[in-house]
Amino acid sequence: MAELALFATAFLAATILPFSSEVAFVAALKNDMPAFNAMLFASSGNILAIVLNYYLGYFLYEKTKTKLFKSKIGKKAFTYGHNYGYFALALSWLPLIGDPLTLVAGLVRLEFVWFVLIAGSLRVLRYYFLTQIF
Repeated sequence: MAELALFATAFLAATILPFSSEVAFVAALKNDMPAFNAMLFASSGNILAIVLNYYLGYFLYEKTKTKLFKSKIGKKAFTYGHNYGYFALALSWLPLIGDPLTLVAGLVRLEFVWFVLIAGSLRVLRYYFLTQIF
């Protein structure tokens, strides 16, 4: 049950919703969830959510673009995504700007396989580093 809660939290946190999955991840580790299980469920939830973000950007291009340009962070993310593409994905693990960057990746039509490899692996690495700290 705790694993599913961690999965859901990681999924929702990787959408545009303003909260962090790291707190839930560390809490799971502190409550004796095996590190492998915590990484598996948090990473899976996070990666599925960034895939959703990518496809929202891809398929809902006009509406998503309009919404992004209403916010300062959204404008900046779109500009970086358009100008720097895959290099911008190196920042996709960061709070605040990371999740909009995954949406922008779909907007600017980055190659899906490379998107998942870059952004997904950074999400896994973030949780791995947390297991090393806690």
